[in-house]
Amino acid sequence: MNVEKIKLTLLDSFKWIFICSLIGLLSGSASALLLVSLEWAATYREQHNWIIWLLPISGLSIGLLYHYYGTTVVKGNNLLLEEYETPQTTIPLKMAPFVLFGTIATHLFGGSAGREGTAVQMGGAIADQCTKIFKLEDLDRKTLIILGISAGFASVFGTPIAGAVFALEVVYFSKISFKSIILSFLVSFFAFYTVELWSVKHTHYSIPEIPDFSFHILFWMIPISILFGLAAMLFSRSTHFWGSLFSKTIAYPPLRPFVGGLIFAIAMYFISTTKYMGLGVPIIVESFSRPSEYYDFIFKILFTGFTLGAGFKGGEVTPLFFIGATLGSTLSLFVPLPIALLAGMGFVAVFSGATHTPIACTLMGMELFGIESGLYIGIACFVAYLASGPIGIYHSQIVKGPKF
Repeated sequence: MNVEKIKLTLLDSFKWIFICSLIGLLSGSASALLLVSLEWAATYREQHNWIIWLLPISGLSIGLLYHYYGTTVVKGNNLLLEEYETPQTTIPLKMAPFVLFGTIATHLFGGSAGREGTAVQMGGAIADQCTKIFKLEDLDRKTLIILGISAGFASVFGTPIAGAVFALEVVYFSKISFKSIILSFLVSFFAFYTVELWSVKHTHYSIPEIPDFSFHILFWMIPISILFGLAAMLFSRSTHFWGSLFSKTIAYPPLRPFVGGLIFAIAMYFISTTKYMGLGVPIIVESFSRPSEYYDFIFKILFTGFTLGAGFKGGEVTPLFFIGATLGSTLSLFVPLPIALLAGMGFVAVFSGATHTPIACTLMGMELFGIESGLYIGIACFVAYLASGPIGIYHSQIVKGPKF
């Protein structure tokens, strides 16, 4: 009897290792394709600025695609969270190519959006197909959704530890088994190394100067971390506001991104800059060494909330990095802390407040900037998390814990 149990346990273990390797390979490859495509889109857009005038047509195409063929996947990340909380039907595989196409089109023609949502949705859709292939139960479907989120996040940002924890924390560790925790880390590293095998490089950031911690520094850190939390709150509410406004004022969904794209293109023409289009990675990198303009983070909140609220596709996280890093960089003009440290703190703290994931964001900061910055990053993430209010970027996320 004991021998039979051991055999069953070993078979189950090998099955899940195989599932993790499969999800990691496919999700990592999808993220690699996304990263390469977005780099091409950004380069082409910068060389042909006139292409912004095609953004309304791009928006109409995305709107028509989702309205007539993608109603079951239009909820995006919220669908993953809903299926995790109340499993009903397998997430359609078409979510992956739909969101990939929508995101590339959004970035190519100048929309302000991110990439995390795309990678997570692709990972979730790919992972959930294993439900039918391996004939898994609802409880195992929860594990699969966690694996998809973990693989997508880790592969698109190059942060496997943060990716694994983010997947667990975004569902507030609800109904998490010990098996899910182990597998989340396993698939995260599979996906991360898959991107490495494709020779796709991630952006590197550094905080060269870390001052000794003191009460004087803590005195400055608390209020600026609260500001990061308030910026996260403003971003979340802005995204929800624009989404609600477009839904109420334009009855036919495909017209929402068309009208939004037209307004966005006109706005970009009048402000005469491209730095709020796309991901904005060059501006993020620059913010670590040179103070940003005081209005950069405000404009990114406005334009990203407007882009996503209108119905364009992409993620929110890289814009959150932009908002936090430029806000921290601007504060270096008034706060006696190194500019790179302030930018790095804002980079992850605003993300923490908007997603209610302070643990994952702290780990992400240490993976990106070095473990030496951990204390500063951790304080900023947890204070911003507490200061950002109950509303985050994900409608379907269940928020519990210290905020209540």
